Parts: sequence; structure tokens; C-alpha cells
Amino acid sequence: MKEKGLQKRRDWRQLLQMAKTFFLIGGFTFGGGQAMIQLIRTEVVDKYGWLEDKEFIDLFAMAQSLPGILAVNIAIFVGYRIQGFLGALVCAFFGTMPSFVIILLLAMFASDVKDNPTVEAIFKGIRPVVVALIAAPTITVWQALGLGWKWVWIPIVVALSIWLLGVSPVAVIFISAFLGWFYTIYIVRSKGGEEK
Repeated sequence: MKEKGLQKRRDWRQLLQMAKTFFLIGGFTFGGGQAMIQLIRTEVVDKYGWLEDKEFIDLFAMAQSLPGILAVNIAIFVGYRIQGFLGALVCAFFGTMPSFVIILLLAMFASDVKDNPTVEAIFKGIRPVVVALIAAPTITVWQALGLGWKWVWIPIVVALSIWLLGVSPVAVIFISAFLGWFYTIYIVRSKGGEEK
């Protein structure tokens, strides 16, 4: 069975595989950090078994809660958890390098391609897929956490609060953290167990 989590010895083959994995994800994912999450999870949890599912979800939650670019945050967290500082460096560098090069080239030739019918046709095909790539991690995280239907109102209320009422996502994160702490300390523990 593969040892998951931070390695005690440097595994250069694993580092090389991490570099390749994040390079491919960074180079072929459209839609930003949210769209990358499901692909990263599939690789590091399902394919290579570097992390447990719950471990990945916890790292995703931390990456989402911190300022900065989600794709970089999750790459750093995952890389560090698997191979320490060097793992974080490898995942962040190889995960962002392809998009940096692509964006740089697009910026240099933007005026030549912006009205190109072929480029527009390609992006028309990509846009619906991006929606699915963003939605997929939500379902995966929900299932992995074992949350029942009684909790479905929470993401709905949060989404509507941000979308319709203009509530700051930062405020939502802090309020959610406090309510989660309060619920765990005063409700679940008072019942002598865990509740999902």
C-alpha cells in the first residue's frame, strides 16, 4: 500500500511525476483554479494515491480560504503535503508555467487572434466544459464529506447571499468558520459524538 502524505525521504521519481502531472493540468485546463480542482483530485487521490480524499478536501478548503490564486494555493498545499518544501515549489512552478507562457504569447499576439473565427469557435466549445469542471468538485467534495440532504440549504443560502445580496465571500468564510467552530464545540460535543 502506498504511503500517503508527507514523505520522510525525498522521492525523486515522485517529484518528477508531480512536475509532469501539474504541468499537464496547468497546460490543458481552461476556467481557472476551480476547474483545476477536480483534475488535481483525480490525479493525486484516485490515480496516484498520494493523498487521502479527506486530506485533499481539507487542503482545498484551506487553499480556498486564503488570499491569492486558488490554483497556486492548492498546488503549494498539495506539493508540500506530499514532498515538503521542494514538492510545493515543483507543483507551483510546473502548474503555473504553461499558463504563464500561453498568456504571454496571447498578450503578444492578442490583436491578431481576438477576432479570429477559429479561435472563437474553439472557445465556444470550451465554455460549457468549464462549467462542468467547476461544478464537478462541488459534488465530489459533498460526497467525500458524507454530507446528507439536511445540509443542502447551506451552499444555496451562501450562493444566494453572495449573488443577490452582494455579501463579501471573505465575510462568508469567516462567518462559516465561526459557525462551524460553534457547532462542533457546543452542539456536537455536547451530544458526545460527531454528527454529519
